[in-house]
Formats: sequence, structure tokens, C-alpha cells
Amino acid sequence: MDFNFIIQRVIGIITKPVDEWKKIKGEQSTVVGLFMNYAIILAAIPAIAGFLGLLIVGLPFRYPFMYGLFNYIFSLIGVFLLALIIDNLGPTFGTKKDMIESTKIAVYSYTPAWVAGIFFIIPALSMIAMIAGFYSLYLLYIGIRDLKAPAKAKEAGYFISVIVANIAINALIYFIVRSITFPSYYNLFRNF
Repeated sequence: MDFNFIIQRVIGIITKPVDEWKKIKGEQSTVVGLFMNYAIILAAIPAIAGFLGLLIVGLPFRYPFMYGLFNYIFSLIGVFLLALIIDNLGPTFGTKKDMIESTKIAVYSYTPAWVAGIFFIIPALSMIAMIAGFYSLYLLYIGIRDLKAPAKAKEAGYFISVIVANIAINALIYFIVRSITFPSYYNLFRNF
């Protein structure tokens, strides 16, 4: 793992996204390489920060540990599913299937949300991480536009379709992680 590359990519994708997507488009990579050399490092930020934040709140160790672990695993699964969605929806909007390009879009567009996940260490500041998620949507749009290059008339439809699918994935992941890590919380609602 090249931490210098990761730092440069984070700075580039957040501060100069249009230029950085052009660099990304020309890079040779693999799906496994994108996960092993980038995603698994950055996805750990919100998982570790959330774990520490829940410890600070005073929950017993087991809950924050399980939350952090499952949040980490399912966030990586969510990024992979997003890449599959981007790739499989592509032909509908006039682009070619290319799983590597789709994975680049999914992985790199999550960068601001992962980096801002450091704010989960102080639960009161976790809203900042959620706001960073909106910037991730902007990066997703640029990535789809530049790497998948749909026809201008189909850009918005492609982007909206991916967003809707991504919201569904993230809602499912949220429910799964919370129900596994805090089962007693969800058992309260069975009585209603």
C-alpha cells in the first residue's frame, strides 16, 4: 500500500475533482487493486471513529466493536454493489459495461464520506460526515459523466437511477448493521 498515493488521491479528488477524474480515467487498475490499495484503508476511518465514539458515549465494548466491524464490512460490500449497479445500468443509458471503470467511480466517489467519517469519534459532530456524503454525490456525478460518458441527454437519468439504487443499498446496510449490533433496540419495536 502506497500511503503517499492515497493521500494525494484524497486531496486531488476532494479539491480538484474534474482534473483528478481525468487522471483516474487513464490509470490501469483492477477491481481487487482498487479495494486493496484504497477502499479498505479509507473505509476503516468511519468504522474506527464510530467504534471510538460509541466507547466515549459509554456503551459496553461489545456493541461499539460489533458496530465498527459490521459497518466496515458492509460499507465495502455497499461500494462493490454500487459498482455493479453503475456497470449493469450503463448499457441502458448508452455506455459500455466496464467493471473496472465502474469500480473506480464507486470507490473514489466515496472518498469525502470516508474521510469525514473521522467526525464519528465525537458523536455530536457526526452530522458533518453526513454532509460530506452530499459531496460524494457530486463526485459520483462527475465520475459517471467522465468515466462512463453517457450521452448528454441520458446523463441525468443514469445518475438518478444510480442514486436511487444506492439509497436503497445504504438503507438496507444501515438496517442490517443496526439490527445485528443493537438487536435489543429493534426488539422494542416488535411490541408495537
